[in-house]
Amino acid sequence: MHEPREPREPREPRARVPRDPATPTPATPSLDEVRDIVHRIVDATSAGAGTAGMTTASAPEPAMNAAPGAAPAAQERVAIAIGASRVGYHGHATDVPGDLARYIDHTLLRPDASATDIDRLCAEAAEYRFAAVCINPTWVRRATENLRGTDVAVASVIGFPFGAATSEVKALEARRAIRDGAREIDMVINIGALKSGMLDAVREDIAGVSDACHEAGAANKVIIETALLTDEEKVIACQLAKQANADMVKTSTGYASGGATVFDVALMRETVGPKMGVKAAGGIRTAEDVQAMIAAGATRIGASAGVKIVTGEKGAHGHN
Repeated sequence: MHEPREPREPREPRARVPRDPATPTPATPSLDEVRDIVHRIVDATSAGAGTAGMTTASAPEPAMNAAPGAAPAAQERVAIAIGASRVGYHGHATDVPGDLARYIDHTLLRPDASATDIDRLCAEAAEYRFAAVCINPTWVRRATENLRGTDVAVASVIGFPFGAATSEVKALEARRAIRDGAREIDMVINIGALKSGMLDAVREDIAGVSDACHEAGAANKVIIETALLTDEEKVIACQLAKQANADMVKTSTGYASGGATVFDVALMRETVGPKMGVKAAGGIRTAEDVQAMIAAGATRIGASAGVKIVTGEKGAHGHN
């Protein structure tokens, strides 16, 4: 028999410290300032232990410099504190196109999605000419039939959402989805292996799916799940994906604690260089969100609210 526990003393509520009105609200950093910070993080990570033999993309000198001598991690914390995740589009009209639909993967990955939901998703994708629909493997054949004769691709997720399946299973799953009609594969990396420093295993895991994709003319998009990684791990994951011949790196599954941020997109773009794709996904719900991600370097957007994004209608149907 366990001894009964003594009742706990009730906690006193924490007093809120009022914000000093004399303290100015910090300004949201410009995109150039964010790029400068991520450039330093990439350089520091590449020079650190555990990344021997890896190379990063060169980038033009940023227009604005961060405080000299500050450590990259400290700079990152400052940038996030003053709103780097909320950096908006800063007027470079040639960088952000007017037709956002062709950037969007119209996404429905809910486990309870029905056949009717998939049919509606495909109909919307065809109507608004989204780049692709992104769905679970069980619906690939149905979506392929629905979208036959359109220019909308079918994308399917592999090792989703945790990335913890074996490499052999991921490659087999990719081949099956491609055989059913998928032209793009969004795979999740082995996050635990990355955090354990098992870089060869992570690279080979990605390469197995890249091989399965490329032998059939499909593309491999690698989800690194940024919300679970340090900045250094994000850089390493992107470098491994590039070495494993992936076609694109992607921020998030949408099932972790956070989604895409402008900071992470800029960090990933800085790491992989100008030729490899970067997909921002997770929490993107407005045209302004899309514009900000494209301005930071995204070439593809994953969103369940694609119709709302392109029409601006508050009541438009979304697929959470």
